[in-house]
Amino acid sequence: MKKITFQGEHGAYSHLACTKAFSDLEPIPCRTFESALDNVRSGNSDLAMIPIENSVAGRVADIHYLLGDYDLKIYAEHFQKVEHQLLAQPGVSIKEIKSVRSHTMAIGQCQAIIKELGLQTIVMADTAGSAKYISEQENCKDAAIASKLAAETYGLEIVKDNIQDMQHNTTRFLVMSKDLQQKKEENIKYLTSCIFEVRSVPSALYKALGGFATNGVNITKLESFIVEGDFNKAQFYIDIDGHVEDKSVKGALEELDFYTDKLIVLGVYPMHEYRNQ
Repeated sequence: MKKITFQGEHGAYSHLACTKAFSDLEPIPCRTFESALDNVRSGNSDLAMIPIENSVAGRVADIHYLLGDYDLKIYAEHFQKVEHQLLAQPGVSIKEIKSVRSHTMAIGQCQAIIKELGLQTIVMADTAGSAKYISEQENCKDAAIASKLAAETYGLEIVKDNIQDMQHNTTRFLVMSKDLQQKKEENIKYLTSCIFEVRSVPSALYKALGGFATNGVNITKLESFIVEGDFNKAQFYIDIDGHVEDKSVKGALEELDFYTDKLIVLGVYPMHEYRNQ
């Protein structure tokens, strides 16, 4: 059976994304993002499900740096809605709960219910790990904020569902592969993702991006990040509409390459249907 790795415990939102996007693959939990990617690079796993950004919290730290460091390609993207549940041991009522455990991001995304119930917050490493911790305690009246999958995985009850403050809370994942690539098909809209580093000369970024305008290529995302602590050498992650085989995209990337010291095409993949909503 083919495998897909993710960072976190069973029941994590990355695990949920794996089951939604690739129900026929065996999900393999990993302690770190590096481990999840390294399993694909070494051939121990076929794909890795890596979160890159959240509609509420923004960019996932360090991911851009990792994507360019493992010689892997983006196979697909996946958008997973984040629906936080308040979980407790079976038989514990919501009135008995005095504290809640979860990842700091999940706690920050559920402030309304936490204030309403007057709960003390306890920061844990991740959401699914919090659910696992609650399940292993005796007569525990703490609660956890985690996914419905975490409740099912660890035998907990949902005492209040969908407690996130913002209902549009969604995480974008990139599916990374070592060998699998998708062939271009007609009537499919594609994204091309790259990492580049411009030359350290005046107007280099302006000139580098000019090729997208002259070739009529739409930039859907552009972010800078620092590598190895060098503030004088920013690198950029970019998503553009189109396939590298398109004449317009090919022309834009040729102009970009002229003004860069480094250009890596991370992947060419179909746009997820979520983008059409």
